Amino acid sequence: MTGHVPALVQPTADRGETQASFPRARAALARAAQRQAASPPGRLRALRSAFLDAHTDAVYAELTAGHTRGLRLAELAAAAEGAFPGLVPTAAELAADRALAQARKAGHEIDLGIFFCRILRSPRSGGHLVDTLLRPTARALDLLPGFTATGRADLGSVRMERRDGVARLTLCRDDCLNAEDDRQVDDMETAVDLALLDDAVELCLIRGGEMTHPRYVGKRVFSAGINLKSLHSGGISLVGFLLRRELGYLHKIWRGVRVDDGASWRSPTRSKPWVAAVDTFAIGGGMQLLLVVDHVLAASDVYLSLPAAQEGIIPGAANFRLSRYTGPRLARQIILEGHRIRATDSEARLLVDEVHSPDELDAAVERSLDRLRGPAVAVNRKMLNVAEEDLGAFRRYMAEFALEQALRLHSADVIDKVGRFTTRGTVPLS
Repeated sequence: MTGHVPALVQPTADRGETQASFPRARAALARAAQRQAASPPGRLRALRSAFLDAHTDAVYAELTAGHTRGLRLAELAAAAEGAFPGLVPTAAELAADRALAQARKAGHEIDLGIFFCRILRSPRSGGHLVDTLLRPTARALDLLPGFTATGRADLGSVRMERRDGVARLTLCRDDCLNAEDDRQVDDMETAVDLALLDDAVELCLIRGGEMTHPRYVGKRVFSAGINLKSLHSGGISLVGFLLRRELGYLHKIWRGVRVDDGASWRSPTRSKPWVAAVDTFAIGGGMQLLLVVDHVLAASDVYLSLPAAQEGIIPGAANFRLSRYTGPRLARQIILEGHRIRATDSEARLLVDEVHSPDELDAAVERSLDRLRGPAVAVNRKMLNVAEEDLGAFRRYMAEFALEQALRLHSADVIDKVGRFTTRGTVPLS
């Protein structure tokens, strides 16, 4: 069998010809997938990629009923499986992979990476998807009446309290030092939605809770980054964690949640100022979170790191955002070489607004919250963010991230490194 891509799924130069070939290419892809189920995966991946290169917008338009339906990531993949046989892995294939340790997976998420890469590359389809993912989740909408009435919500790994106009989000995974997994991403997106949708909330605070781990008992910890035990056991998903995290709650903190309030002349997004108070450390995803908030306070014994070189994966959108804060040279040292920043280092001023002794941090946090109140603050931070980060550039970055991170997840070096991390334990060494 040759390795060439059949002409029916190759891109064509003429738009009319491309549209006319869509039904034929669709049928050809389904037949090829059926015939090549036992063939090397690279062959079918080439077919899928070529089909999407030619027909991404037609595929997405059909799945979303001409952009009238907003489908989230998992819903979009499921719809593609039903409408376009052979385009994405089946639900059974993905379920079988989810039940396995990372080292034993067949790598079907790579094919999801191809799918979302091509969707996000398209300004029309990718723009609609990014916009869809800024909308509040169904879980948040269900919980909103209770939160607005009581000012409290316990989401599992995140506790929320509204006090004096401040939504206080406390990360409380004391079993793993606030290391993130699919569950915490869902809880965080729900919490961010609730904070942004509640009219009684003026601004928002994120802080780690007290831990029960013997080494950190009674001490607050911000975040240990990705949960390496979950990654090793196969519990970190491309869709539910790696893509949803960046396109969901982190993007909502930066750009706001999209609402439909009937006032079409107004901005469709609702945003608010965000403060992060860092205790002990902000590793990996914890440090990434600091890049989307407006004010960062840290205890003087804190350190920050993006251990990409050690873990072998891409640190989310940090490669896109970090150099805005640090400049390109320091960004490369942090991401490529694992350079650690301590709160007392001179270069920490590029990432942290205030450093205080641990016993003075609580009072400093309250002072910073008072300074960030007011509608003029909210609208000015919104305009700063619009100026600093182009939405199209973010979408294009996420398109490449979708595929490259999927490939990294299933690379031999990542599997080997994660296995060694988990045998040693996941508690970071300061």
